[in-house]
Amino acid sequence: MARRSAGMLFLLQLSLLLLLHPSGTMGCALVAVDSPIVPLGSAVTASCTIQSKLCRGLEQEKVRITWMLDNEPMAGMQSQGPGDTEVSNLTLPQFNRTQAKLWCWVEWNGTKQRVGMAEIRAGYPPSKPFNLSCILNLSDYGLTCQWEPGTNSHLPTSIALKCAGSRAPAVTGCTPQGGRSRCTVPRRLLQLYRHMEIWVSATNALGTAESEHLCIDPMDVAKLDPPALRSIQSIPFQTDCIALTWEVARSNAHMELQCELRYRTPQDTAWALVTNIIGHAGTAQCCGFLFGTQYRFQMRCRRSLARGYWSEWSPGRNYTTHEKAPTGKLDVWWSARPARVGKGLEVQLCWKAPRRQEANGRVLGYHVTLSPRRRGRDPPMVCNTTHTHCNFSAPAGTRRVYLSAYNAAGEGAVTEVVLLERKGQPLAGLRAVPGGEHSLWVHWEPLRVPVAAYILEWQRVSSEPSRCSACWQMERDGAATTALIQDGIEPFQQYNISVYPLYKDAMGVPVHAVAYSKQKAPSYAPKLHLKSISKSSAELCWEPVPVEMQNGFITGYTIFWANSTTDVSSSTVNPSLSSFIIQGLKPSTLYKVHIMASTAAGGTNGTSLTLVTTVLDDAEIQFLFLTLGLVFVLLILLLICFQKNRRVKQQLWPSVPDPANSSLGKWVPAELQQEPLQVPGVKEPGLATISTVTVLERAVGKPPCAAEPSIPCTVPQEDWGSPGRGWSAAEPCRDPGGTAEPVQYARVMGSGYKGQQHGPPRLYLRSSSTQPLLLDPSPSPLPYENLWLGCPGDAGCPEELPATFPLLQGLRIGGAEELPD
Repeated sequence: MARRSAGMLFLLQLSLLLLLHPSGTMGCALVAVDSPIVPLGSAVTASCTIQSKLCRGLEQEKVRITWMLDNEPMAGMQSQGPGDTEVSNLTLPQFNRTQAKLWCWVEWNGTKQRVGMAEIRAGYPPSKPFNLSCILNLSDYGLTCQWEPGTNSHLPTSIALKCAGSRAPAVTGCTPQGGRSRCTVPRRLLQLYRHMEIWVSATNALGTAESEHLCIDPMDVAKLDPPALRSIQSIPFQTDCIALTWEVARSNAHMELQCELRYRTPQDTAWALVTNIIGHAGTAQCCGFLFGTQYRFQMRCRRSLARGYWSEWSPGRNYTTHEKAPTGKLDVWWSARPARVGKGLEVQLCWKAPRRQEANGRVLGYHVTLSPRRRGRDPPMVCNTTHTHCNFSAPAGTRRVYLSAYNAAGEGAVTEVVLLERKGQPLAGLRAVPGGEHSLWVHWEPLRVPVAAYILEWQRVSSEPSRCSACWQMERDGAATTALIQDGIEPFQQYNISVYPLYKDAMGVPVHAVAYSKQKAPSYAPKLHLKSISKSSAELCWEPVPVEMQNGFITGYTIFWANSTTDVSSSTVNPSLSSFIIQGLKPSTLYKVHIMASTAAGGTNGTSLTLVTTVLDDAEIQFLFLTLGLVFVLLILLLICFQKNRRVKQQLWPSVPDPANSSLGKWVPAELQQEPLQVPGVKEPGLATISTVTVLERAVGKPPCAAEPSIPCTVPQEDWGSPGRGWSAAEPCRDPGGTAEPVQYARVMGSGYKGQQHGPPRLYLRSSSTQPLLLDPSPSPLPYENLWLGCPGDAGCPEELPATFPLLQGLRIGGAEELPD
């Protein structure tokens, strides 16, 4: 801890000494380089010398010298120098920086201190200036020169414009300011009408470069002031010629001048040029102008004996030439058909406005007549219009009409229109290709028969077609096999082109072609609709893309579909189709489908359609419903058969035997005779015990009961009051006709549960007969006597009933005397 404190104290003392020393640490070190400015990429050598005597606090210490190039450490070679000095040498083999600082550092006791610095710059020798040119301004007669400086040298460079006369030494004419590449030599340093040598000098630390020397007479490069146009007039006698007059500037009045005239119409983009006009003449005549056309004129001049600079163009002046009656024939196209009413013709006539060189002015209108004009008599006129089309009716048999244009100067030449029939030979090999974004080239094969002209007609194909009177042109060269269409052609639109050959006495049948001047991807793709779907397929349909939105020929529709687990599948469909069936789908699976419409220039994707396949096909569903329907019908038929068919009913639901007619009535089991009935007493309540039921059957041959409908057969009954007692009887009663009808009666009586208070016994009756129930038969037998069946009438009943009905003995129940009356 004490050692660390002592070290910190020493550093503070050393820092204070360095601050108080007049030159600080810089005075004890010397940094030297071989050259502060070197070519870029060359080697640099530097040395740092430390004089320990001048560096206070370091006299007795070992000094270690290090280098830093800007912020990058460099390794040098340190050695002992003369006079108690330390020297470190550094060599940079390739200096690739345009400017850098090289620092010398002293490392002592773990700390570093900068003690010296040298700044190094690198670059290239100056480039040679080029394209030197000079202009003499006649307003102050100063010579302004400009040049191209060349590549950057990365070093400070001085530029000077030098000039020297024929007998005078070279002097600096001017120095550019602000880094510009132009300056002006004053009039006092110029020698007019004598040749002078002028050049540009560029100098930096690595050398000097000069441009090519320009040897000129300053007056030869003088830029004159422009002339002024005074008047322009037409020369009627020379039809297409005009006369111009002008004045030259006063500063150019003593010079011999050479001038140029240029002109153009408002529709032209290029100027027409008239050369070799003598400036001092002041007037000139020019020919070849169109009649009734507006022109704009400009003029400029220069010295005639020198190849100096032209003056600026004079201010423009407009002039319209005089008019002349239209010349040339018009391009005409027609269609004729029989009139709906009468025997005449309905003619639709279209024509092109005359070309500018044939209009000879502004066309005021057109005349259409049915006969040519004769002296002293005007032909009948069917149209007098300012438009380029006319619809009129002509007499039957009309084969010629006459068309002419007129302007303010008169009526032009007459164009004869022959209404030919469309029965000639058609063209072969018609095709159309793009000629640019706004043009189409039409090609066809030559015909063997002579052709007078061709009519090309084109129409923009759209969902709502409209007629265009300007969408046609005439090709007057009968030997031509190509034609360029430019009017009204737009990119990404489909055009239907028709070509009619015109023969001497007939018109050819038209042939057609379809073309685009430029194509791109469709504006949008059609929207998919689901037409039908099954478990393994789906039928899709769509509306075709409208022609206006196709932007080219549709090459095909591509259908893409995919579910969440499989890759995307696709299929390309012919563009003429508007439906597609996707096969191989999985049942009950969700799919996403979209369509892409493509042209030769690209494709456009449509919106996605989501669909889910079914579990069963329509045929399977129909078969299932049909099967269920058949089963249901069969069930109904079976039920009907069961209801109607007695034999089937007897097989499935057999009838219960009638005890009265059963043979059991004559049979008594031995067990019944020997085993006494066990009936619980009334005073010992318990679960109810059902008595034995004996089926009675009337003996064969016994006389029937008295036949009285209103009196039922009597059946002996026991007392109902005792629990555990019961009786049962069955006796067939016969109507007066002798038909037996079974009657069944049953009674079951029982006691209650143990511990319950006994109430009146409950009576359960059941009868399957329509006879009234015998609730109170009379007379009733005693409880200990055999059962008696009372028979009304005088016939009487058998005396020994128990012997006749053995099963009645089973109804003797013990304890019957306790039953209530």
